Amino acid sequence: MADPNVERASRLDTTALSDALDRLGIAGQCLGIKPLDPGFRLAGRAFTILYGPAGTPSGTVGDYIDDVPEGGVVVLDNGGREDATVWGDILTMVAHRRGLGGTVIDGACRDTHLARTLGYAIYSRSYSMRTGKDRVQVEAMNGPVNVGHARVEDGDLLRGDADGVVAIPRAHADAVLAAAEEIDRKEDDIRRLVQEGLRLDEARKKLGYHKLQSRG
Repeated sequence: MADPNVERASRLDTTALSDALDRLGIAGQCLGIKPLDPGFRLAGRAFTILYGPAGTPSGTVGDYIDDVPEGGVVVLDNGGREDATVWGDILTMVAHRRGLGGTVIDGACRDTHLARTLGYAIYSRSYSMRTGKDRVQVEAMNGPVNVGHARVEDGDLLRGDADGVVAIPRAHADAVLAAAEEIDRKEDDIRRLVQEGLRLDEARKKLGYHKLQSRG
């Protein structure tokens, strides 16, 4: 069954959603998290996993992938670590085969060639060849995590494009999407007015461009 808010988010750019989050006072921009390929896009519900340093004996990096629902977005909080990867080609293969919506990592991934070849959307802080096995371990699943200074809870809405990723809290999704749709329409109207011959400054003033993201 289709998720109407996922479909709505998929039609919006992260820029409009970011402005809507600002208008509503929600810090949902996942700062520093970028796509492996600028052509990648994702939209879906978060499946969250929190990592921590490995104990003695060490835990595992997790065998969760078969439990992520179709269309879900895997969200991995590795504390921004770039020296211990938590996603590689086997996970990419399985995630792509199962029809997942993508992966978002506050940390590093590896085996990036396969993701680009398959078109499986991965957004991360960086990438490296160095495994996270025996360096980090899963601490918790399906709880709140921190991704690029944004709080993400299991089931929140994620949208990614060439500019990065935004996280939309489930409780505020309708308000954020409605605001983003309004912003998107007004920006389209500005483009139309300019194409019809109006000066850009006049078109922006007419449609309140400089306050589209302002609170209140």
